[in-house]
Amino acid sequence: MIQLDGMISLKEFQGVLFGNDKVELTDSLQDRVEKSYEFLQKFAENKIIYGVNTGFGPMAQYKIDEEEKIQLQYNLIRSHCTGMGEELPLLYVKSSMLARMNTLSLGRSGIHLTAIQLMKEMINRDIYPVIYQHGGVGASGDLVQLAHLALALIGEGEVYHQGVKKPTQEVFAKEGLEPLKVHLREGLALMNGTSIMSGIGIVNLIYAERLFDWAISCSALINEIMAAYDDHLSETLNATKRHSGQQVVATKMRDFLSGSQLIRKREEHLYNGKNQESIFKDKLQEYYSIRCVPQILGPIYECIENAKKILIEEVNSANDNPIVDIETQNVYHGGNFHGDYVSFEMDKLRIAITKLSMLQERQLNYLLNPSLNEMLPAFVNLGKLGFNFGMQGAQFTATSTTAENQTLSNSMYIHSIPNNKDNQDIVSMGTNAALLTKKVIENSFEVISIQLVTLIQAIDQLGCKEKLSPKGKETYDAIRTIVPTFSEDMVLTPYLNKVKEFIMK
Repeated sequence: MIQLDGMISLKEFQGVLFGNDKVELTDSLQDRVEKSYEFLQKFAENKIIYGVNTGFGPMAQYKIDEEEKIQLQYNLIRSHCTGMGEELPLLYVKSSMLARMNTLSLGRSGIHLTAIQLMKEMINRDIYPVIYQHGGVGASGDLVQLAHLALALIGEGEVYHQGVKKPTQEVFAKEGLEPLKVHLREGLALMNGTSIMSGIGIVNLIYAERLFDWAISCSALINEIMAAYDDHLSETLNATKRHSGQQVVATKMRDFLSGSQLIRKREEHLYNGKNQESIFKDKLQEYYSIRCVPQILGPIYECIENAKKILIEEVNSANDNPIVDIETQNVYHGGNFHGDYVSFEMDKLRIAITKLSMLQERQLNYLLNPSLNEMLPAFVNLGKLGFNFGMQGAQFTATSTTAENQTLSNSMYIHSIPNNKDNQDIVSMGTNAALLTKKVIENSFEVISIQLVTLIQAIDQLGCKEKLSPKGKETYDAIRTIVPTFSEDMVLTPYLNKVKEFIMK
């Protein structure tokens, strides 16, 4: 269980999303939200405040009559429920709800406490609104997607309850939950913000870290079975370049390879003064996809770390408009709902993960091409050459998937299209950026799944399992429990999907 008090960590997100931790609201959170609401209610009595007694967006110049203020909020929610396309998977909806609940709990929105309490109950009871992937431009935040969240809170639309889609009204009745009643500006407060793109982004980061760890494992394992020299991973060499990510990657790979009987030391083979060859049979240096892993994965590591910092800052920030400040007894109008921070980080992360998939695809190609590795049969074919095909078919999937990543890595951050009567004249496209990054990460797990199966087939072909490092053996055993050794051709898709499911856990 996590005690929510307006600040949430990535570890706490992981606990709720993957450990099914329950959420509780601290007394200080509830007190803060109540005071914010009470202040705004009193402060707004004789003032013009956007979204409280005015229209929205380009319609803000229209003052709303006192008796229509509450209906205005319901109109906003219903009118913006225009999402289309595929439904957002429930894990990402849950993450987005947690992000929205957290930012509203800061007491900067003047929202009624019942809205936060209801979101908490929905998360704890496994109730998630139907939210669609298409709709947000990320300027006033995720208006369309968050409207679908707000729609569920007022007891309308559809939700998933324990994995089954049902009318919200039916689920609330069953669970004894009262729909949210708008008090002041709950419609706008729920919709104005970056919580969908941030929620998706948080899940992306969790998966990106897992993907990165598997890329380290695959990269270390290919170094091992190809009997690479160890100096390109040495502390001394990597310390001469002042990038922390490169040094972290080299350290992780040295740790993985500790105890290996296959990795070679240059001192023993080429610095001993005994080599009299005029043309060397073995390559003096490995191909770049094997030798330059710290330099390639290093910046990817740093990109993930920076994105974690920015995304956690975002979900712990007030991203509404206007912003209520009890201390100064004022309401400030601005643009905290703009999603550029998230959009930019998702673009950078997507580029980084695409490069990761390109590295793993090149390592895969090295394993499959005997002209490069000079150790393995074509396509790591353990059957009869010319009659069986080994991993030949799987390479097509890895190559095409990597190519898709390359196309998807184009920036959304710079694809601004004015809309909303040109009120939103520059937008972030943050939700699109986060969704494209989600796709690239999922694709990259597929590439690594194919690489892992190829690696363990190669280990069997070379008969080198007993010489692997302890972590190399552990990786081999984990994948072999899913995929049996095969020499005859078989349908690989079910096995590859099981490997993908395993490495994403």
